[in-house]
Amino acid sequence: MMLTQAPKGTKDILPEDIYRWNYVEKVFADICKVFGYKEIRIPVFEHTELFQRGVGDTTDIVQKEMYTFQDKGGRSITLRPEGTAGVVRSFIEHGMSSQPQPVKLFYQITAYRYENVQKGRYREFNQFGVELLGAADPAADVEIISILSLFFEKLGIKNLVLNLNSIGCPECRSKYNEKLKEFLKDRIGHMCDTCKERYNRNPMRVLDCKEESCRKQIIDAPALLDNICDECRMHFEAVIGKLEAIGIPYTIDKNIVRGLDYYTKTVFEFVSKNIGSQGTVCGGGRYDGLVQECGGAPAPGIGFALGVERLLLELQSQGIEIPKPEPSDIYIGAIGEKAALACERLAWELRKNNITCVKDIMGRSVKAQMKYADKLGVRYTLFLGDNEIESNRAQLKDMATGEAKDISLDTLIDRLVKNKI
Repeated sequence: MMLTQAPKGTKDILPEDIYRWNYVEKVFADICKVFGYKEIRIPVFEHTELFQRGVGDTTDIVQKEMYTFQDKGGRSITLRPEGTAGVVRSFIEHGMSSQPQPVKLFYQITAYRYENVQKGRYREFNQFGVELLGAADPAADVEIISILSLFFEKLGIKNLVLNLNSIGCPECRSKYNEKLKEFLKDRIGHMCDTCKERYNRNPMRVLDCKEESCRKQIIDAPALLDNICDECRMHFEAVIGKLEAIGIPYTIDKNIVRGLDYYTKTVFEFVSKNIGSQGTVCGGGRYDGLVQECGGAPAPGIGFALGVERLLLELQSQGIEIPKPEPSDIYIGAIGEKAALACERLAWELRKNNITCVKDIMGRSVKAQMKYADKLGVRYTLFLGDNEIESNRAQLKDMATGEAKDISLDTLIDRLVKNKI
């Protein structure tokens, strides 16, 4: 029944799994803050034109994958398929170019693409992202890459390879596209319909085709990295030099072209070599023309996006255990109406002191309350009845050892806060 099933390509994150998400989100945010980045939150939907101009008309995302609809005012609206275009729009709208440069931003978002559902790939998916706007220096490229490198190190992920390439500037690519078209001229007839369409509109996108028959046709294609201008080459060499200076290993991969039109110069991917993994864990690069393309004054930029679902699969594949959250500190049980009111007051005081406390709100019997407390895995239990209220003392039971201590209720909060039971 559709009413009780999530739409295809979406997934509930259940309470028993959410701790894994919370953990990587916190590690990511903490790493970003170490580098001086501040969080930004952008709308789930934008004007469609933003993605047409920012992501690129010839990309698969814009042509095939966007969730686009007319709103009640007749405007064309699109659910964000990625985060960079929205951040750049915000950068322009709020005049961030007048702030101290560079502007350093990070985000944790859901994004939406209509594509084939497979392991680790959904139509609603989660992304971590970082955007660094206003810095053209190669040091900015290295900073972005080093954020990821340190993030993966903190998570304990092994066997990740940094693949690096340069796709030059628009001038480089214009000359290269002519050279590539000449190479493809006698081969394009043997390639898929999508490649035939790309041949005239954006020949570089042919290199990104996953069809095996097309891959065979481009084996000997000229590499863009071998055809970039002197300025782009110097930039790339500087990035490599700085990576070597801080000890981040890399592999030059001339085949990286990225799927979005806004990239320039440095592009990179972190790829897993772990057996059973999904390949590329994240990717990013420089986009020096994007701010201007979206209507702002020219400003350089660089960033990355990382799929959280794939990240969690990689952690699982490598057997990396994420620490489970601690159970509640204490269960307060009540025996009788008078005790129930005393429990309300005690639980309220415990919670105000940041002590995680559970109490009965189902009207259970004492026996049922004991069973419930056991299932919750709480550290301690304490039951109040008439005698406990009158004497202001109760038995605090350690659920791990079974040991019970007679304590004054006046000292309970202090004991739990100081963990001196």
